[in-house]
Amino acid sequence: MNKLNTLDLDLNRRSFLSVLAGTALLCLAGCSAGNGGATDGGSAGAAESGDDLLAQIKGRGEMVFATEGTWSPWTFHNEAGELTGFDIEVARAIAGRLGVETTFAEGEWDGLLAGLDSGRYDTMANGVSVTPEREKKYDFTEPYAYNRIVVITRSDSDIASMEDLDGKTTANTLGSSYATLAESYGATNTGVDDFNQTIQLLESGRIDATLNDEVVFQDYMNQHPEAELKVAAENDEPTHVAFPLRREAATESLLDAMNDAIAALRDDGTLSELSQEFFGIDITEA
Repeated sequence: MNKLNTLDLDLNRRSFLSVLAGTALLCLAGCSAGNGGATDGGSAGAAESGDDLLAQIKGRGEMVFATEGTWSPWTFHNEAGELTGFDIEVARAIAGRLGVETTFAEGEWDGLLAGLDSGRYDTMANGVSVTPEREKKYDFTEPYAYNRIVVITRSDSDIASMEDLDGKTTANTLGSSYATLAESYGATNTGVDDFNQTIQLLESGRIDATLNDEVVFQDYMNQHPEAELKVAAENDEPTHVAFPLRREAATESLLDAMNDAIAALRDDGTLSELSQEFFGIDITEA
């Protein structure tokens, strides 16, 4: 074989090896991206299938809670712009019991649920009510609060009971327990992003009523005493508020650890103190 042919073979071999190396690098980059990126508030990604979630949380040193951050007094930003609220401080206390830091990923309700389903978040700190429909999909911790849902209307409304919602228009975030309850009484619900948008629709007369927590309404009226709104009716049974977890073997140890933490926070008075701080009443006992 002459020198020219030998040179051609050598160049071809080098070209092949370069392509092979480039392909390997691309594959490596693609596989890494597939494991889940950072959440809105931290570096935690999607959980590996079958991995123990509590071990992952302790390994990375943080627990990621999804929250809206716009729903006072459960989760909101104070005048200094700091995220706080009853749920936020309960979440921090639980993480402290587990020996890890907290990271909060803020977003709209539907996106929070989707992120929990995909493993982007470990759980939600957002006053999540336990309902039969949700229990089919999620495992819940023991309740850490008990809340009463009320019907909020304009002061001149003739709505006086839950049954009076039949044929009326309401507004709440889609998929929320409030929307489901309103629709069960015959109301037509309009989807909104948050409580503030709901109140705007109500005060402008574009809807007849909205459903929300009694403590949320009280908090709003404390901040807006001039608002011509009232509680027109309330649901008979208080809702149980708990942290939802994906229903899978990987979350079982985390569920047990969170339940232990909630029990300890109830026993030492932390839950009651936080409730008094943010609601002015204790809603942590049934």
